[in-house]
Amino acid sequence: MSMPDPSILRRAWQIDRELRLTAIPRDRRIHGSEWYTSETVFPTGDDLILLFWNATVPGSGAPEIPYVEMVESLANQGYDVRKAEALLTDGIELAREKRMDDLRALTAELLARLHASPRIPNHPYWRYDYPGPGWNAMAASLRNADPEQDRRALEKLEEKTLHGWLCQLAGGAFGTAIEGYHTDRIAEVYGVIDAYLTTPETMNDDVVYELVFLDVFERYGRRLTPRLLGLEWVRQIPFGWSAEWVALRNLNMGLMPPRSGAFRNPYVDWIGCQMRGMVCGMLAPGWPLEAARLAYLDGTVSHARNGVYGGMYAAVLTALAYVRDDERAVLEEALNYIPPNSEYVAVAREILAILRSEPNPAAAWRLLDARFEEYNWIHAYPNLAADMLALWHARGDLTTAFRWLAHAGLDVDCNAGLVGTVLGVMHGAPEKWAAPLGDLLETYLRGKERLSIRELAARTATLARRWNL
Repeated sequence: MSMPDPSILRRAWQIDRELRLTAIPRDRRIHGSEWYTSETVFPTGDDLILLFWNATVPGSGAPEIPYVEMVESLANQGYDVRKAEALLTDGIELAREKRMDDLRALTAELLARLHASPRIPNHPYWRYDYPGPGWNAMAASLRNADPEQDRRALEKLEEKTLHGWLCQLAGGAFGTAIEGYHTDRIAEVYGVIDAYLTTPETMNDDVVYELVFLDVFERYGRRLTPRLLGLEWVRQIPFGWSAEWVALRNLNMGLMPPRSGAFRNPYVDWIGCQMRGMVCGMLAPGWPLEAARLAYLDGTVSHARNGVYGGMYAAVLTALAYVRDDERAVLEEALNYIPPNSEYVAVAREILAILRSEPNPAAAWRLLDARFEEYNWIHAYPNLAADMLALWHARGDLTTAFRWLAHAGLDVDCNAGLVGTVLGVMHGAPEKWAAPLGDLLETYLRGKERLSIRELAARTATLARRWNL
């Protein structure tokens, strides 16, 4: 395992970017999905190692290599990962040949090098502030946050919450067929996408975390804690991906939040919280500071720093949608509830500057795609860019928003779920997107295999009313 010439070393982000740029979408108009069920036996041991060297996304078939993504993500966080990067090409080849004895040893060495990667002192990542520990320190940094609840949100609460859930689940069903692919490859196979590619299926790994959050909130209300959430994850969730997989591993080893999210977790800044923070906004309608607090508590189970801020931003956008009707203004206002000196806010303001300066959404996306080329397609930042692009140009129209999210590619189901919730609460659920869902949410959680969307929405609204100011 000698070190190669650094002048020819392929960086992790370059390996991942090449995979993304060359992957041709599996045409979901012809091929089905491969989603989990409540009876799925999830991989362990050698099977898990092989999966992490050669994985495909269940809904779309997009390829990914989690071990490459781990290294790429730690590099984004300002660590010198070159010693770990030196093993990636050999690991990919050993996995292809299924030489398990050698692959097992190489993988152990890769992780050892990764966890020993030194911090780069002058890296831009470390120039930003990360308030903590705890919510009080976080809240103290939010100088422009309004602590009050706008009680207008309680008007038509049940209707708005139903529309939010419908559009969130429509977004997931729409996006899961194409997630993980690049703009150009999606266009080659599908052209412009502004409708469901297949009969929509609501099976998705994103929503299960929101369902578990609802269970804990129902028992403890606003007194819930990250520890209680983490223990409920262990009870109900059999398997996770990226940050959530690490969190479940940590929780099962007895590491409670916030350590469950932060300990040896390369994915702390990924999209997991940003994809699930909407339920916190629906439980704190018109009350953005409380929505941010709930999302913070939830986020520390599986993420840290900017990953948690992504959940807070999704929650605040949702909470504000109950009392606002201008998507562009909400994108700005919601930043008041994120630590102002964080990298997340700096990135969001950079995205907004590009959207203001380039009125053509396709041209704007080219700029944003290039800006975030060194980030994985599941990282919070490029997906934040897609969310903001879609909301900036939606003008209240869900189809327009979904069209631009499909154009952007990346983690489309997560993004359409977030954007869909905001637009659904704000403007209602269009028949085109809601009707094909019927009233069915399917999950792989035991005891929650088939749920009524209307009952889910009614339960969410009831809990929001029960625990409002």
